[in-house]
Amino acid sequence: MIVCVCNRITESEVRKAARAGATTPDAAYACHGCEAQCGCCLDYAQELIDEERATAPRLRLVA
Repeated sequence: MIVCVCNRITESEVRKAARAGATTPDAAYACHGCEAQCGCCLDYAQELIDEERATAPRLRLVA
């Protein structure tokens, strides 16, 4: 599904950027060489990022 019509960024691309460490839509879009244009997608993109980060495996530090 397309998340950002202006940049043609898909849901899977936003999720991939979140898995790579993006915590905001701006950071996710930058991973794909874009930036937000009209801003209509930012709330949904943030929801996807938050979902992806919530389900990401946590690293445990070993002392």
